[in-house]
Amino acid sequence: MAVDVILGLQWGDEGKGKIVDYLADKYDLVCRFQGGPNAGHTIVIGNDKYVLHTIPSGIFRSNITNIIGNGVVIDPITFQREIEKLESAKINYKNNLLIAKKAHLIIPSHRWLDAASEASKGISKIGSTLKGIGPTYMDKTGRNGLRVGDLFSSDFQEKYNLLKEKHMGILNGYPDVDFDIEAEEKKWFECIENLKVIPTIDCEYYINKAIKDGKRILAEGAQGSMLDIDFGTYPYVTSSNTITAGVCTGLGIAPQKIGEVIGIAKAYCTRVGSGPFPTELHDETGEKLRKLGHEFGATTGRPRRCGWNDIPQLKYTIMLNGVTQIVLTKLDVLDHFDQIQVCESYNINGTNTNSLPYDLNMDGITPKYTSIKAWNCSLDLINSYADLPDEAKDYIENLETMLETRISMVSTGPERHKLLPK
Repeated sequence: MAVDVILGLQWGDEGKGKIVDYLADKYDLVCRFQGGPNAGHTIVIGNDKYVLHTIPSGIFRSNITNIIGNGVVIDPITFQREIEKLESAKINYKNNLLIAKKAHLIIPSHRWLDAASEASKGISKIGSTLKGIGPTYMDKTGRNGLRVGDLFSSDFQEKYNLLKEKHMGILNGYPDVDFDIEAEEKKWFECIENLKVIPTIDCEYYINKAIKDGKRILAEGAQGSMLDIDFGTYPYVTSSNTITAGVCTGLGIAPQKIGEVIGIAKAYCTRVGSGPFPTELHDETGEKLRKLGHEFGATTGRPRRCGWNDIPQLKYTIMLNGVTQIVLTKLDVLDHFDQIQVCESYNINGTNTNSLPYDLNMDGITPKYTSIKAWNCSLDLINSYADLPDEAKDYIENLETMLETRISMVSTGPERHKLLPK
């Protein structure tokens, strides 16, 4: 069996968690392959809302095995909070959650470094979530990080102390920030005892055996494709590969094992933090999208920047990921508009183009819009794609034509049942 992939096509917050939860019962395994507690996947089940940061979104289905892959970085404190919320909701995770031994650990001084580094940038801040993600991936590539498997070694404390000492030396070159290292370490060491209770696996062997055994596997991405460390809007990116290629390194599988690639995109576009956003709206329309879409970060609580959909940007991430189908989310947020704008191309210093420039941060990029008639009525009671207003179907079909990719499903609300197959 091939490994199917779900990932975001914009700057994150596309609604990946909900789609993973909806599709999860078609799979035997759901696997996170990159990122860490900077992710926030929101799932609404009945009247209850859950936000997952590290644990895969298939955890709410008792018959599914959930794997935190080696490409993920784990903060034991954040992980413990997630576990406590699952326990309070009586979600049985103990028999269906596994962690890759090669997944790296975020230690308290990673978060201290993150805060100090961001503070030192002044107006050039990249919009870090301050979760220690970047410093942890830096130690990973610097070949002196700590991994989950190290928790069980006799010299773990020595390894921890060496890494912390390295961080303390770096911190001497940064401005002071408020961080209680002793209190954070106390919590951290308490939480690793609970982390050690979760079964660990050699992820690459486990996943490949599951493929060989015919198991159905879904890989769950975090953040969005435009935050990819190599192909995103550098330097305003995350520290991992958020695109399909990251599945191979984040779980330990070969490229030919990839099957369907399901790209998630909003019916409009958002971004959290700093960085370029060509179609961002700084007016009443942008504020209206933010209010109607409840656009505040699930991890940080920060208000999201809002704008119209960007076809060159979406075609770029469709190409990079090998997307085979798209799920369009938050269509209902556009219920109260007369017209919807879509950016079909860019004018860059007098030249029209459908391609993203080397540096999307450059000056002189002007989006060229086309206007599409909206439906201006509620989709709340719509139960099938066929029942959508003609204008809503026209908008979706226009996007399909411009993106040259099938839209297989649309979402008209946060609940599980408000996903309409096309």
